Amino acid sequence: MQLRCVLPCAEGSRCSVAFGWKQVERVMDSRNESSVYPAELSSILNPPACSTIIDTIDSDSVVLNDQVSHPLKVYLRVRPLSKAELASNEAQDCVTIEDVEVVSLRAPKDSSTMKNSERGIGQAIHKFTFTRIFGPETSQADFFEGTMKEVVNSFTDGQNGLVFTYGVTNAGKTFTIQGTPKDGGILPRSLDVIFSHIKGRQYHKMNLKPYLSSDVMKLEAAQVKQEESMKASLLSSVKEDGMRSVPSSSNLKQSPSTSCESISNDGSVCGSLGSEDGDAAQFSAWVAFFEIYNEYVYDLLDQFPSSKNQKRPVLKICDDQSGTSYVKDLKWINITSTDEACKILQFGNKNRSLASTRMNQQSSRSHSIFTVRLLKLTADEDPRVLSVSEMSLCDLAGSERCNKTQTVGDRLKEAGNINNSLLILGKCIGALKQSQNPKKASYVPFRESKLTRLFQPFFCGKGKACMIVNINQCASTYDETLHVMKFSAVAKQVVQSIQPRNFEFMGPRIVGKDGKVITEIDPNISVEELLSDDEDEELDITMNPEDLLRKIEELRDKLLGERQSKLVLELQIRKEMGEAMYQQMVDLDETWSKRFEDLKETHEEQLESRLEMYKKAIKNHAYRQAMEDLEDNYVPLEEFQVEQDKVEEKEQRIQELEIALGLRNPSGEEEASQGAVEALTKRCQDKEKIIATLKTQVQGIKDEAALTAIKLNDENQLLKQHLKIKEQEVKGLQSLAERAIQLEASVTELQTELDQSRKHLSSMEVCEPKPKKGLFSNIRSTMAGTPKRTTSKSQEKPEEVSGTSRKRPLLSRR
Repeated sequence: MQLRCVLPCAEGSRCSVAFGWKQVERVMDSRNESSVYPAELSSILNPPACSTIIDTIDSDSVVLNDQVSHPLKVYLRVRPLSKAELASNEAQDCVTIEDVEVVSLRAPKDSSTMKNSERGIGQAIHKFTFTRIFGPETSQADFFEGTMKEVVNSFTDGQNGLVFTYGVTNAGKTFTIQGTPKDGGILPRSLDVIFSHIKGRQYHKMNLKPYLSSDVMKLEAAQVKQEESMKASLLSSVKEDGMRSVPSSSNLKQSPSTSCESISNDGSVCGSLGSEDGDAAQFSAWVAFFEIYNEYVYDLLDQFPSSKNQKRPVLKICDDQSGTSYVKDLKWINITSTDEACKILQFGNKNRSLASTRMNQQSSRSHSIFTVRLLKLTADEDPRVLSVSEMSLCDLAGSERCNKTQTVGDRLKEAGNINNSLLILGKCIGALKQSQNPKKASYVPFRESKLTRLFQPFFCGKGKACMIVNINQCASTYDETLHVMKFSAVAKQVVQSIQPRNFEFMGPRIVGKDGKVITEIDPNISVEELLSDDEDEELDITMNPEDLLRKIEELRDKLLGERQSKLVLELQIRKEMGEAMYQQMVDLDETWSKRFEDLKETHEEQLESRLEMYKKAIKNHAYRQAMEDLEDNYVPLEEFQVEQDKVEEKEQRIQELEIALGLRNPSGEEEASQGAVEALTKRCQDKEKIIATLKTQVQGIKDEAALTAIKLNDENQLLKQHLKIKEQEVKGLQSLAERAIQLEASVTELQTELDQSRKHLSSMEVCEPKPKKGLFSNIRSTMAGTPKRTTSKSQEKPEEVSGTSRKRPLLSRR
């Protein structure tokens, strides 16, 4: 039985010393019952500070307590300018590579950074340091040699790895990951190295498939056939499409260091499972390909729906028992060569979300992740799983500004989700950097985004992460490039602590179809071997009874001694653990007390500054109010002098009156006699009485005037009414006068007509009619008096009837 000490050492660090119970027992047997711990036991329970294992792995990595700690490796790759960019004057020497680790950025004239620096905000030149910088002339083979060698070596030795590219849109991220058919990127080159390493040791069956995050599912025969048919249909669909070929192992230009001989095979596997010889193990490789589009996870190895009404199934991200995130129901395809992996990559690329923008004709609108899992198995007919390692290569979508890419509609929504997920990634890396200081530990928001939730295991010690920053040299995207460089500067300061392989209490498990763990016992180990102990003494049953009794007593005494020793040891351990916990609580109390005092001082300073600010504000307000009052009561100098002159004149007049009354001597003496003052006072009182009497009289006069005014007002109202009546009567008389005038005019006209009629009538009487002959004339002559009566009647009729002057001449003619 082995124990591992977790007590604090002399220097306050944690030791990692293993010791056995047998060693403690031997020390306890050598002590007396009344003695305290001897020096041997003290040396076992309290190891010296040098027992803390500190060993340097390389210039950046340090092993502390079996944990490898090293800063996050960040590589920079600069994309060369295209002919169109050179023609549009994008090359303004914005990016300058000083050496293999330092690069400087100079702001162009039209950038926001230069405008801010001209106003005194920020700088125009920035310098950044990277793990290694690759210029525009770097080939794919050289870039792979300088970045992926260590990651692939760790992956084949059983260590998880993550490589993700970061940069603005159109910076060459997808080219770095996948490359071209003739010149492959880091993904096909890594696959080629992996298959070169496991060549001749592949496990060709498909009955062991990755499950959850690090487990393995054992498939039945029907399930194996289903996996084989699915793989065959997927590969045949790629072949039938006749699309361009992807990079294969024959097209990759390997350097000697990337060959299979350069990969280390002597690394140990999980300590809980034992170690196996690398040549005796066999490997099974599985791949998966998915994307995160608008914060939804889609499997790129699913057949894309042919109808627009059909939607792609959305996958969920779950956590296993160890808290590691994984994608549920993700398709895993078994591969046996780089060509098969590249075909699967090509099939997934057809389903990727791509779109054309102003800055990139083939812009990735999602984060795509290509994952490879390598199962290390024993070389048996029914193999056991030794380790499961995972390597993920993530092609992050580029950050962009919508005013430059001119995206609208769906493209605008995609850009918002891309920028949001990258923002959360930046928050997580910033929080990880801040958490390195125990006094400033902060919450890391891994669960705010699907991308960071999948990255969480690699940043929390369950794998090794590597970041590749891609930038271009265009002056139009300088501000975005500067933001990417600042983000990478923060990421480079993050220190990763890789957990040891024997740290995890659970290794890879094999589960069945129902998801339950299948327990397996090594057939080479018998039950007797599991139960027996090499160090236990065998009892001789042929001994006589006295020897047996003596042996029983010895064993009884030994058992009591063992119990006492274990009890004392437990008490000592409890005591030391209690002291350690007490010291930890004391340190924590001191730390929090100090933080409380600092916080108290900070708040007091803030309150004092706020009080001073309030005092200044009150003073300023009082000053402004006084100035406003002064402006309201302000008297010009000329008016003041005039008033002063009036006051002086009144004072001079008073002096003259006092002199005239004899109250003041003509010589101008200041003192006056008491009698004069009393006389003046009495006179003033008399004057006041007179003034009061006059005021009373004036008030009475005012009252009489008011009554008189009221009476006059009433009389005025009556007069006005009488005047209105008279005016109405006058108007009636005026209308009667006008009517009389009209009648008079009519009478005059009638008189004139009457005169005219008389004249006409008189003229008719003077002219005698001619005698007529015949019978009728004789008859008329006999009636001589008739015309006269008619004539007299015609003369009287105009006087009796008016208004018929026009008819009278006719009557007279008759």
